[in-house]
Amino acid sequence: MVKRKVAALEKVEADLVNLQYKIRRDPKSYTQEFHDQWLTYDAQRQIFLSSPATASADDTKKFHDLVDFVAHVADLYPKTTAPYADHLKELLNRHHAVLDKELREKVVGSLVLLRRKEVIDSTSLLTTLFPILISTPSKTLRNLLYTKIISDLRESNSKTTNHKLNRTIQTVLHNLVTSDRTSTKGMWATRITRELWRRQIWTDAKPCDVMKEACLSDNEKVVIGGIKFFLGGDKEREELQDDSSDEEIDIKKIKHQTGINKKTKKRAKAVEKALEKVKRQEKKKNAPHPLNFSALHLLNDPQGFAEQLFQKHLQNTKNKFSLESKLQILQLVTRLVGLHKLTIISLYSWFARYLTPKQANVTSFLASLAQGTHNLVPPDAIEPLIVKIANEFVSEASASEVAAAGINSIREIAMRQPLCMNETLLQDLVMYQKSKDKGVVMAAKGLQSLYREVYPELLQKKFRGKDATMGLRSGETKQLRFGEEETGGIEGIELLEQYKEEQKQKKRAERAEGEEGDKDVDSDDEGFNSDDWEVDSDDSDDSSTGWINVESDSEDDEPAKKRQKKDEDEDEAPELVDEEAAAAAEANRISKLATTTILTPADLAKLQELRREANIDKALGKPSKKKMELIARHIDEGVTADDIELPAQLGKKSTKEERVARAKEGKPEREEHKSTQAIRKSKKEAEGKSTTNKEKARKKNFLMTVGKARAKNKRSLVETRKTLRAHIARSKSGGRRRNGM
Repeated sequence: MVKRKVAALEKVEADLVNLQYKIRRDPKSYTQEFHDQWLTYDAQRQIFLSSPATASADDTKKFHDLVDFVAHVADLYPKTTAPYADHLKELLNRHHAVLDKELREKVVGSLVLLRRKEVIDSTSLLTTLFPILISTPSKTLRNLLYTKIISDLRESNSKTTNHKLNRTIQTVLHNLVTSDRTSTKGMWATRITRELWRRQIWTDAKPCDVMKEACLSDNEKVVIGGIKFFLGGDKEREELQDDSSDEEIDIKKIKHQTGINKKTKKRAKAVEKALEKVKRQEKKKNAPHPLNFSALHLLNDPQGFAEQLFQKHLQNTKNKFSLESKLQILQLVTRLVGLHKLTIISLYSWFARYLTPKQANVTSFLASLAQGTHNLVPPDAIEPLIVKIANEFVSEASASEVAAAGINSIREIAMRQPLCMNETLLQDLVMYQKSKDKGVVMAAKGLQSLYREVYPELLQKKFRGKDATMGLRSGETKQLRFGEEETGGIEGIELLEQYKEEQKQKKRAERAEGEEGDKDVDSDDEGFNSDDWEVDSDDSDDSSTGWINVESDSEDDEPAKKRQKKDEDEDEAPELVDEEAAAAAEANRISKLATTTILTPADLAKLQELRREANIDKALGKPSKKKMELIARHIDEGVTADDIELPAQLGKKSTKEERVARAKEGKPEREEHKSTQAIRKSKKEAEGKSTTNKEKARKKNFLMTVGKARAKNKRSLVETRKTLRAHIARSKSGGRRRNGM
């Protein structure tokens, strides 16, 4: 059978891609053709609306192409295609479960394309996709819709923050979580909120309210999604920011490749794209740092939230959550208590049943207890827990790891509330520094060092150390009472004050030296005047008045003898009143600098430099005040089980697998052993570098080079000269491709 020839007009009508291209170039000339295709699309749509499951494969493919065609040219015929978006929404809402996979993805993609062409707005698109996301059983469709929703929200907030759209979506997510607390639909609210928070699209308090309601849900998966947001959302955001900042583009490498390779429009566009990316990175570096507050700081009513979490998920005996989920909830509750200094007295009595070495994940419970302690917690509420930890964990019959973990957990708790310890228990715990196990010794010494800084009166004199003893005698070490807060100020302001005072003293000394030098010069310029001098005669007796009145040595020694006598009469202890007054005067003088002086940019720069020097001194082991640093430790980061278990790992021999893993850290992973040359070659190929012409010629097939070698041997001198001159001319002009032109 002879194949029928297709006319030119029939080809145009049949080839939708070609017709789309022609319409984009000249919409008015192809209005009739588009109208014919629109009628075909409308007829096919009616069929799929009535019975999409009975449509044949050819009809599905044809309707797929028509949907794609209309979506690409819909902005050129707005009147004709006005109901097009509603058609797609109706089809997707009614038959998304039975539609063909490719056709369903094309309908979703066409809606997104209409949004990019601004035929529909983001609110219309997202309110269409979101109900399907939480109701469809198809995993592929859920992933597709989730990706499209996130990308659309990113594009809507790329130039400026779209507050109206954000509020609408946040309200939808909030209603989704609170409407049915037992359903798993709230998981999508937590996923979307967490992803947008990680990408710093949402940074206000409204997403925190959505995740707060998710934490109070009855579904375990939704609760864990909200808990992970508060415990790890900020860290994920910082890691994403660090990863984006590490991506740097080597402009020299790109320009070099475009210079030696063939010039094409594609490579030119790649260079322009790379330059634009570099400009964006530079602009991002020079932009002011955004004030991204932690999610825990943006919570409204943290006291009520912590109480609800504790009562609903931890105190409630009917709760059937797993132990891991309860530990994560406990970690969030104690993090809130420690960060905001909340008061939940029943929390500490709840801990008592879990503080035994036989309890699973007991170090996590100990870390949570330390994390939930602060200086405003009554010592009477914590002291029974300290005693129980000491009785259960710390004894000579306990294993070394258990004793080290117990002492270290007590130290972490006492670091936040030193008043929870009594003198007898502290002396018993400090004596464990004579143990034979290194971990126990380090934990006991850490507890002793802590109380040397925060409460040396509880230690015996022989354990206080030199600095603590001198601090007690001079009055510098002052124990705070319960509920008393130390006055804060600008960090390092005393360093700046001391530096300014030293500079003033130097200027005064230089000024005094300058004035003395001027006086000496003036006296030398006046010359010698004999009338100003009185000369005593040689034969004058002792009673005659001389020009120098010399005092005896006994008169010089009298003041020193008086001081020595005064010192002998005094006790060995220094005067506490005078030093306390001096310390108070020093504090007033330092605070006066912060309250009466406007710090200039030069002062702030110098303050930053002095802080850096102080940190270096502290790292080198030079003496410094550690009290505030010890008390404020882990306030933002929190305490983990690794912090409790760390002393027990000291002195332990690592296994062979751990040593091999430690040796491989920082080294490139290699599947098999390779020579140095092979490693360099693979590295070169990974960087996109090509081989040299000599290397290419060396690897060339021998039979391919035989003919050229024979022709070279047969060349005359004139041909050789011609070839060399041509080679020189080509090298000057940039080779055969004229890359240097």
